[in-house]
Amino acid sequence: MKHKSTKMITSNIPFWALITFLIITFMLGGSARGDVESLILLRPVAVFFLCVGLWNLKWAHIRAYQFLFAMAAAIILLVVLHLIPLPPALWRSLAGHQIVMQVDQAAQLGAVWRPLTLVPLGTWNALFSLTVPLTALILAVQIGREQRFQLLLVLLTIIAASGLIGFLQILGASDGPLYLYNITNNGAAVGLFANRNHQAALLVCLFPMLAVFASTGMKSIEQARVRGWAAVASGLVLVPLLLITGSRAGLLIGIVGLASAALLYKQPQFTAPAKRVVKRFDPRMIYGAFAVSFIALLSLLAARAEAIQRLLETDELNGGRLPMWAVGWQMLIKYFPTGSGFGSIVEAFDIDEPQAMLGPAYTNHLHNDWLEVVVSGGLPVIILICLAIVVWAKISLPLWLHRNDRSRDKMFARLGSVIVLMLALASIPDYPLRVPSLSCVFVLAAVWLSNPSDKVSNKSVGVAFRDGNP
Repeated sequence: MKHKSTKMITSNIPFWALITFLIITFMLGGSARGDVESLILLRPVAVFFLCVGLWNLKWAHIRAYQFLFAMAAAIILLVVLHLIPLPPALWRSLAGHQIVMQVDQAAQLGAVWRPLTLVPLGTWNALFSLTVPLTALILAVQIGREQRFQLLLVLLTIIAASGLIGFLQILGASDGPLYLYNITNNGAAVGLFANRNHQAALLVCLFPMLAVFASTGMKSIEQARVRGWAAVASGLVLVPLLLITGSRAGLLIGIVGLASAALLYKQPQFTAPAKRVVKRFDPRMIYGAFAVSFIALLSLLAARAEAIQRLLETDELNGGRLPMWAVGWQMLIKYFPTGSGFGSIVEAFDIDEPQAMLGPAYTNHLHNDWLEVVVSGGLPVIILICLAIVVWAKISLPLWLHRNDRSRDKMFARLGSVIVLMLALASIPDYPLRVPSLSCVFVLAAVWLSNPSDKVSNKSVGVAFRDGNP
């Protein structure tokens, strides 16, 4: 009995460690900047929880999620390779690196061994930043099937907290104490983040999450009704919250979230024969839709729907992102196939920035993470991206083509597929996955999508799968 109790406590350590780590990460990791003071605390905390995860990690966990671990290893190895000093003859042959060679010659430094990256400190920072999503992965793969489902409630609570903070932010002063970062979108509903787009990226993930929350895990009709009403009420609040963030990208991706919610929702079913099944067409859903439209209209009339206003503006797009992407494309060609080095985009952009774009503002990212990672990593990154897209499609397509499978594993796998897609779409005009907290959400979505219960047994992973509900 004592041995069984000890084993149960040990098996719960990764679960509670993951929850604690997620809460800390959302509190400290809401900015994509590498010089945020909170990283001084977050990264050592990540290393601590990483050690906790590695202590309990078994080979069976790695086998169950072998593709995720292979991708993580490839990314880490690629960043490390950018930091290895190269012989002068080899380094000088790298595309786009001639300017540093000219500086060496002008300073008469002689034959200097340099790493592939143009900015070693930036690449070291990129390497350290990987500790956060890696920790989330190491801990998430060790938790049991039911615990993976319970993570949904944890994320729903965190998102609700971020939304509430965002709502309070717009009610108060634009430089009030609820803004957690010095460099932020003051006056916007950024919640736990520094950037309105990142708050919106998290909020839109709530749409499919609520659909799964209202579809699975119920043991009675009463519980199903409570969850259904909770999901509808959350949706009512979510729409105006999304509008007042001022994020155009979030508004557009929110359409994908709403569509996915409609596809994900299934009427709750119960295993006990005496239980009635909740009606498929509930008129309250129609009332909820009208209420959503009404609140959205009120938000517009109150001039708080900043996302709609910014969506109609084109000055920032034509005067900011499009020229920036054009320069980024030139940089891609210039540094191909090796790339400029991870974390080097600011300095590399300064070299190629045209005179017409010079001004008091500076470029911290290309505002297209697909383009930026290819500029930084070159051909190896393109290969990894293509491989990830193929695997995502290979897993996702059967899930959506066979939507009649209502098991919780498949429902959560579809949820993971949608969240991965939405964050990938959000990366076209922005860089959400560079935010530590959002990178953890991406990792959890990838774990849900992997659906290891079809591949490994309870005994092989060493965790308890005791959930009997669909």
